[in-house]
Amino acid sequence: MKGIKFTLAFSAILFASIEMKAQDSNTDSHTISITVPEVALADIEPAANKNITLGFTAPTEAGLPIVADGTDNTLWLNYSSIKSASDATRNVSVKLDALIPGIDINLTAAAASGSGEGDLGTPSAQLTLSAADQTLISGIGSAYTGDGANNGHNLTYALAPGSGSGTIATYADLEATSTAVATVTYTISDN
Repeated sequence: MKGIKFTLAFSAILFASIEMKAQDSNTDSHTISITVPEVALADIEPAANKNITLGFTAPTEAGLPIVADGTDNTLWLNYSSIKSASDATRNVSVKLDALIPGIDINLTAAAASGSGEGDLGTPSAQLTLSAADQTLISGIGSAYTGDGANNGHNLTYALAPGSGSGTIATYADLEATSTAVATVTYTISDN
C-alpha cells in the first residue's frame, strides 16, 4: 500500500510540475523581421528594338535648308526605385556619348502613364541633348513605372539642323554622312 501511495504522490507532483510549466496566458507575441532592398533600375523599352533612325530631307529649291524627316516616339523609359531613408528623391539624367556636327537632337519625355505606382517623377521640358548629363525626370521616390512599351515615360526624339542661336549645334558644322551614330545614356541616381 505504501508503494501505491508513493507512486500516486509522485505522479501528482510530476503532473502538477508539468501543468505549471505548460500554462498559457490570454496573449502571446513574436517578431517579424522585414528587409526592403534599395532599388535603382532603368531601361528603355521595347528592348528588342530600341535603336532608332532619324534623318533629313534635302531641299528641292536653292536657298532652302535641309528639313528633319519627323520624330520618333516608339521608345519608353521604365524605372523601379526604392529610395533610402536619407535620399529625398531620385532623378533620371540623359546624355550623348558624342555630338553629331551641326545637328541638335531634341528629347521630350511625357508624363508617366501605364501600370506603375508610387512617387513617379516629373519630366523636364524638351532637352537638346549634349555630352553633359541633364535631368530628364526629377522627383522620383519609391515607385515603379510598369514594364515594357506603354508603361513609364514615352520618349520623343526630334532632329533639327543647328541654328547657333541658343542651340548646341550650328548649321555651318553640318557634314554629309550616310550614318552618324550617337549613343544616348539614361542614368537613375540619388539627388
